[in-house]
Amino acid sequence: MKNIKINTKIYTIRNNQVMLDRDLAEIYRVETRVFNQAVKRNIDRFPPEFMFQLNKDELEIWMSQIVISNKEKMGIRKMPYAFTEQGVAMLSAILKSRVAIKVSDEFKKL
Repeated sequence: MKNIKINTKIYTIRNNQVMLDRDLAEIYRVETRVFNQAVKRNIDRFPPEFMFQLNKDELEIWMSQIVISNKEKMGIRKMPYAFTEQGVAMLSAILKSRVAIKVSDEFKKL
């Protein structure tokens, strides 16, 4: 697995500890759009307590917290999705690859 410090990709949004779709896609080694397509094909597995979409204010706060560059801002075309711990756990059920298995094992260690 690519050397990504997972704990640096956990944010507090709406009083929930979450990870964003772009970070999870990077961890799972897929494009964000491919990642989100897989989630949308299985949307019934992701109720609101598992996943939600950031609003404009939340996105601005998140970007200011991580000091995101203009180059990175330009890559954000849609509001990101945030996944709670339960949502991250559900990802291993829909992303069935060797990388997904390794990532799932890494999350269990946290």
